[in-house]
Amino acid sequence: MSKVRIHALAKELGIESKRMLELLHGMGVDAKTASSTIDDDTAEIVKGLVEDELKAGSGDEAMPTGTVGENPVKASQADSNTDTETLSAEVVTAEQAKTEPVKPAKEIPHRPPVVTIMGHVDHGKTSLLDFIRSSNVASKEAGGITQHVGAFEANTPRGKIVFIDTPGHEAFTSIRARGAQVADIAVIVVAADDSIMPQTREAIAHAKAAKVPIVVAINKIDIAGVNPEKVMQDLTNATLIPEAYGGDTIVVQISARTGQGIDDLLENLSLVAELEDLRADPDGELAGVIIEAKVDKQAGVLATVLVQGGTLEVSDFLVVGELYGKVRAMTDSFGTRITSAKPGVAVQVLGFSQTPIAGELVKRAKNEHDAREIIARRKETRVDAADDAEREAAIGQGKGAAAGLSIEDLLGKVGEVKIEKRQVNLILRADTQGSLEALEGILLRENNDDVEVHILFAGIGAPTEGDVLLASTAIDTKIMGFSVTPSSGVQKIADNKKVEIKTYRIIYEMIDEVKKMIRGTIEPVFEDKFVGRAEVRQIIKVPKAGGNIAGSYVLEGKIMRSGKASVLRKGKEVAKGQISGLKRFKDDVREVLTGFECGINVSNFDEFEIGDLIVVTETVEVKV
Repeated sequence: MSKVRIHALAKELGIESKRMLELLHGMGVDAKTASSTIDDDTAEIVKGLVEDELKAGSGDEAMPTGTVGENPVKASQADSNTDTETLSAEVVTAEQAKTEPVKPAKEIPHRPPVVTIMGHVDHGKTSLLDFIRSSNVASKEAGGITQHVGAFEANTPRGKIVFIDTPGHEAFTSIRARGAQVADIAVIVVAADDSIMPQTREAIAHAKAAKVPIVVAINKIDIAGVNPEKVMQDLTNATLIPEAYGGDTIVVQISARTGQGIDDLLENLSLVAELEDLRADPDGELAGVIIEAKVDKQAGVLATVLVQGGTLEVSDFLVVGELYGKVRAMTDSFGTRITSAKPGVAVQVLGFSQTPIAGELVKRAKNEHDAREIIARRKETRVDAADDAEREAAIGQGKGAAAGLSIEDLLGKVGEVKIEKRQVNLILRADTQGSLEALEGILLRENNDDVEVHILFAGIGAPTEGDVLLASTAIDTKIMGFSVTPSSGVQKIADNKKVEIKTYRIIYEMIDEVKKMIRGTIEPVFEDKFVGRAEVRQIIKVPKAGGNIAGSYVLEGKIMRSGKASVLRKGKEVAKGQISGLKRFKDDVREVLTGFECGINVSNFDEFEIGDLIVVTETVEVKV
């Protein structure tokens, strides 16, 4: 028996996939998504139901609430039981409609779905977008990984889709979480040759926390020998049950290199968006979110805004957090200048004097005066909240640290504070707000009981003369830049003041450098490590040397000439000293391994007895 896709049948009958699912559920058919299939017999029954509705004049949208998907027999019984009062009301309404035209309620139009691409590093997220947009973003990324959040529009055969590209590296957890929160659908890309990895699980968790539908794209199926079926099984273990296994997760096999399966992926994304019934009023109040912000050397501050409601226009005054700006220019994801942006469109906005924080909401003010007033109120509210929290902590009936203490007590407490932690002082610079936020988060996680990473300043753009002056006033402060380069003038000032500026293009390298700095700051800790053990089997007297040599047999490990020796007799230590001589026959040697004989000299001790054990250790530094 052949199968029919639900969305294909809905298209054939001229109704929405969402309605088709409602009809099937009313029949008791457990159809999870529009991409699910039903058999021919079920399809014929559904066709009959739809034809009956059309003949009755109910139509898809005019069908009264409560009858969607009902059994036709039950619906007929309900109609026959309708009382006279209800019929009269219907007649009156119809008569009124003839003489008093009723204005139809404004229908909120659909908007493009916002799709975030998530997954592990190097699983092909950006390559997938490259194929869809016929561009080549991946080759421009340092180290072959995406290190920023970007929003891009793509025109597909089924309409426009807004894609948000999110990084896969573990340092960008916060950015990835934000990406899921602004999206309508999450695409989890899993490489067929790698399967589920740590950041894949993390991406799944973020998408689930944001409560967005998840579509899985198994990429790299063009590689010989890969096993997509294993990925399907691993997805099940990761709490994503594929439709093929009876679950509700759409899984599409693709190759971002050849394009295989990408049309199927786009079709499924459009179907999910249709079921979500995404709508936004372009004439309503403006609502948006900052996806990314950066400082351009020539243009100034550029902010990527995803419009979620209303229409953003040039000359609008925007309020974001505690700053505002006037839109002087807008460009779409293809770099084209535009004057307005409707819901579901991502645009780059020029007009902020300061860098807005990624993830902040965007609102519109009537004019500059109103914008300033909104910001003033927000600042006042924030200060009042901080003051309230501080007062509550101070007088919180014994809950605060200072509760019940006098001024003298407080001063005494201050005197008792001892700063024991050493610090790694940093000034951070990055090319975008998202990168800066991620770097701060991961570097601060390197704090430990002995050393604290202290970020004196963090900002967008290349290192400045002010950064160098700040670094020169603090002890052992380094300036670290990510994807930015200081000007020759700033570098010259830094050299004169002996301030080190280090720049990086790959985030792992910066993190490794900070770890080295932390290890170098901590005072070394040493411990004695066991090296070997030998048994004294012969006492060799050397009158000319003025002492005795322990003729020994190495029982375990090795005996090193550079090691320290403990001489044990019947389990008790009788001597301790440095190995001052080690021989094999008449030759001086550096070490003797297990199973070989040797002659051992221990400094300041020569009273060996047969049966003594010589335990050798070396002092090593404990790595932090």
